[in-house]
Amino acid sequence: MNDATSLLHADVERALNGLTDKKIDHVFFVACGGSLSVMYPGKFLLDSYSRKLASDCLNADEFVQRDPVILGSTSLVILCSMTGTTKETLRAAQHAKAKGAVTVGLSVDTLSPLAQEVDFPIGFEAPYTTGVPIDARDSNYARLYQLVMGLVKAHDGIDKLAPLVASLNNLQPAIDRAHATFEPLFTQYAGQLHGESVIYTLASGASYGAAYSFSICVLMEMLWINSQAVHAGEFFHGPFEVLDRDRAFVLLMGLDRTRPQQERAKVFLERFGSPEKIMVLDAAKLDLDGIDDEFKGNLVPLIFFDTLWKFAYKMANLRNHVMLEGRRYMKKISY
Repeated sequence: MNDATSLLHADVERALNGLTDKKIDHVFFVACGGSLSVMYPGKFLLDSYSRKLASDCLNADEFVQRDPVILGSTSLVILCSMTGTTKETLRAAQHAKAKGAVTVGLSVDTLSPLAQEVDFPIGFEAPYTTGVPIDARDSNYARLYQLVMGLVKAHDGIDKLAPLVASLNNLQPAIDRAHATFEPLFTQYAGQLHGESVIYTLASGASYGAAYSFSICVLMEMLWINSQAVHAGEFFHGPFEVLDRDRAFVLLMGLDRTRPQQERAKVFLERFGSPEKIMVLDAAKLDLDGIDDEFKGNLVPLIFFDTLWKFAYKMANLRNHVMLEGRRYMKKISY
């Protein structure tokens, strides 16, 4: 694997080399909250390329309590916890190992409890815990994508590592340009939506994880605004009945092959909703120079995830609301 992994981060390379002699036929993506949202596009990427590796994406406690019968010695369990201390994710790692599965754990601290629990720890950087800006190529998304495409090369013989890594190296400039592109939209809609008590998010495919994260980890956790992440396809199977001129939505329009679902949702939102209540982030308007066409749909979710924090802080300022430090329960009480 050395020839294939020389492009990759050392932790990812070490994990892939360690997996070379292991028979794997099923991958479980396991985490909670924001870390789980990262796993959705990881699974989408694996599903897009691998004929040899089936996969599931599960909340950590669900993974333990569901106890999939297929979980065993031919399973790879990929776990993620930003701090590496999430108790549910630690239990999931222990459960996976007890079943004989091989485990990979992503966390900021490669000496964290999760890192010590798994077979192969992988570190990443996150500005939300340190406050220090990072290059997107060092994010959890980037590490996960490298791992996934390394697995695809090993198991399917499809080598896309060079264009993937080149795209990841050019991602941060694309994010910086996206901040500038979305800035007028964020300023406008922060003024129009900051007083809302409910804001729904819509997306599909690789971008669904970003909508899920923004809904539960930003709108609900950080801003105390009621929210629900709705799959753009599922929107037409019940949720669209709440739509009227007073409902607020954030629609993420990505560039992967599920975009038609988002376009259909946009048409319906514009037909029965109010333009001032519907913010549409359309990746087709972004300058993605340096990102390979094949991976644009997969990398757009990280752009959405990163830029939406700017929108959140604009709304927080208008609401006179303190975000991270203002949380009432998260990491402050026993639960």
